[in-house]
Amino acid sequence: MSEFEPRPVLPPSLAAGISFADFVQIWNRRQRLDTPALHAEIIAWLERCWLEGERELLLLVFRDAGKSTLVGLFAAWLLLRDPNLRILVLAAEQTLARKMVRNVKRIIERHPFTRGLKPPARDQWAAEQFTVNRTAEWRDPSMLARGLSGNITGCRADIVFCDDVEVPATSDTPQKREDLRARLAEIDYVLVPDGTQLYAGTPHSYYSIYALVPRREIGESAPFLAGFHRLELPVLDENDNSRWPERFPRERLDSIRRRTGPARFAAQMLLQPTSTEDARLDPGRIPLYDGALQVEHLSGDRMLLQIEGKRMVSVSCWWDPAFGAPRNGDGSVIAAVFGDAEGGYWLHGIRWLEQDAASSSDAASQLCAQAAKFIKALHLPAVRLETNGIGKFLPGLLRRALVEADCGAGVIECNSRKSKSVRILEAFDVVLAAGALQAHKSVADTPFFAEMREWRPDGRSRDDGLDAVSGCLLSEPVRFGLLPARPGLPDWRSGAAQHQAQTDFEL
Repeated sequence: MSEFEPRPVLPPSLAAGISFADFVQIWNRRQRLDTPALHAEIIAWLERCWLEGERELLLLVFRDAGKSTLVGLFAAWLLLRDPNLRILVLAAEQTLARKMVRNVKRIIERHPFTRGLKPPARDQWAAEQFTVNRTAEWRDPSMLARGLSGNITGCRADIVFCDDVEVPATSDTPQKREDLRARLAEIDYVLVPDGTQLYAGTPHSYYSIYALVPRREIGESAPFLAGFHRLELPVLDENDNSRWPERFPRERLDSIRRRTGPARFAAQMLLQPTSTEDARLDPGRIPLYDGALQVEHLSGDRMLLQIEGKRMVSVSCWWDPAFGAPRNGDGSVIAAVFGDAEGGYWLHGIRWLEQDAASSSDAASQLCAQAAKFIKALHLPAVRLETNGIGKFLPGLLRRALVEADCGAGVIECNSRKSKSVRILEAFDVVLAAGALQAHKSVADTPFFAEMREWRPDGRSRDDGLDAVSGCLLSEPVRFGLLPARPGLPDWRSGAAQHQAQTDFEL
């Protein structure tokens, strides 16, 4: 029998009776391979999900665990059960998707249960797509490989395998992550009703598409794959033992951790979405608080301001204005940082000001009105306005907006001569190291923490929020907490000791 001569196809009744576990077991025996317990767990999960009608699946398994091989066997098993299925493989690059298709072709050619699926015509058995023997007359092949940048318009699929679509090349910058999400959203236009999506991969970013909780600072109200049935298998189980001790003994895992670093090990082996590069500004050092600004009017014109029961003794507000749209240019950011008597800093408010193109007011007046509203709401006595660039035209407009808002705050014009990177490092390095900065929970809903994670001193990352807060921190006075009294310590300063004068007269 020649290579492309038709072979008999298993009757549907027999094909349906072959479990995925048996299918893989027979393949592994022919390849002289064992089926580790880790693979048995994945195999059972995939088969159970398919038979129970779960059609949105997420398989997260540590690197080099053989998940793509199992997904390829799963594709061959599905085609055995129903040769009329159409499967689209999406990967970060075309070469990775083609590798998956080539693997499935090899399985179909060599597995004793699927040899009859191989078509008689060579043109149906290509490198990037193939069509098995089937009864349906579909325009689309049985299996098609596409990279994320490839064209899938016009394709139709019953199943879409997203195999390692998140890699550093698609997730190491905010723009790439946004493009990745937009590209994956096109699957809805390719998948037939009640079709199946299966994602298989490992996280490569704190803002991973596989994250279990939404990242509010990038505008997510729900995780990207919310509602997907998940199976997560990190290399260490709940007892801190290796899930595949034959291949990944403890010594090898320790070696991988040393070579790749703790951040990359946590992401790739423990499946914890985290930045694979050490962030210079770690937002994890900034605790969040929930308390509102409490204002108490005292006698005269005095006010008492408190946050979380602590009295605030100073505040700095900084506005770095810009006319560009937040996504397409510099953001116009205003921030306020309060200071307590013990040297603590409280980032209580930060806002990205945006102009409305449909408004009858000009852009500058809109931004000044928003800034005035922010200043009044936080009872700020003054705002420092950075007059570099467009800021030189805004002091008068801002003062007028403050008057219209019935706010008596002053406007202090400031001109920054240092580069942004230098200012940011000077402002944040010591404060973060000392654990002296905390932020209101509302800050987590803004891009501020995302800017911290992404920021690098080379100036190629967004830093509008960081620049505004650094202006506040650098404007705040340095305060030292009250030193504990030490009465037993002699004072070397002449005349500095306290004394009580004795008098014999009355007032």
